[in-house]
Amino acid sequence: MDKLKIALQYIMPKHLLSRLVGKLAAAELGAVTTAVIKWFIKQYKIDMSEAANSAPESYASFNAFFTRALKPGIRPLCDDDDYIVHPVDGAVSQCGPIKEGRIFQAKGHEYSSLALLGDQADDAKRFEGGDFATIYLAPKDYHRMHMPIKGTLSKMTYVPGELFSVNPLTAENVPGLFARNERVVAIFETEIGPMAMVLVGATIVASIETVWAGTVTPPTGKKVFTWDYPTQGPDALTLEKGDEMGRFKLGSTVVMLFAKDAIEAFADGVEPKAVTRMGQAFAKID
Repeated sequence: MDKLKIALQYIMPKHLLSRLVGKLAAAELGAVTTAVIKWFIKQYKIDMSEAANSAPESYASFNAFFTRALKPGIRPLCDDDDYIVHPVDGAVSQCGPIKEGRIFQAKGHEYSSLALLGDQADDAKRFEGGDFATIYLAPKDYHRMHMPIKGTLSKMTYVPGELFSVNPLTAENVPGLFARNERVVAIFETEIGPMAMVLVGATIVASIETVWAGTVTPPTGKKVFTWDYPTQGPDALTLEKGDEMGRFKLGSTVVMLFAKDAIEAFADGVEPKAVTRMGQAFAKID
């Protein structure tokens, strides 16, 4: 059955399906929308007591529900300055060193940081010998992404690609998954050096947004696009630790890259399959 699920992903029209679902998720259909939201809450056992607005009928569209805000203070930030924090609710897929420009995906699979970053050689060099962490966001999770550490945006890259599912089964069976799916790469300058936040698209992910650019995808394209941003002066965009930096409309994965010697060690319990909660201690910094 698992082999069949993977095989179907290779042949199904993933972009067409994803954009169709995206249009439906954005539609405001009144009672139909509310019924779908209630079904989703029950199906995935979502704890709506954490939401700033817990009433399903208060959301005009499924997208509004899916990117719902949490109650203020429900995800307190680790106040230890020696630690960066988890950027999202989810589960650790993998974490560890970037070895000779390669990132571990799953048993028998790895991919290059160069490919992940859209073949931007200068960017990849900045992370040689550094560390990475991959976090999977399941449908039940909170889908806003936050800053692990204070940073100033220096570059964003849109990389076209496939839209395979990014669940654990697919990660274990599709070579180079995160470097072949459509993605948005945001690079920040921080006190511990450069940090890349790679927002990876997936099947039925209708949209990837950032707080500075709004919707980045869709529309999709067939070329890599880059945007450079000033890191000094009045136009520089600096986000504080814990600030929102983006959203997924339907679930996906975040891959983070850090420079050599930026991370001293990942926090206790940060290992594959470990549950993450935004704001908790993620890694000790050098």
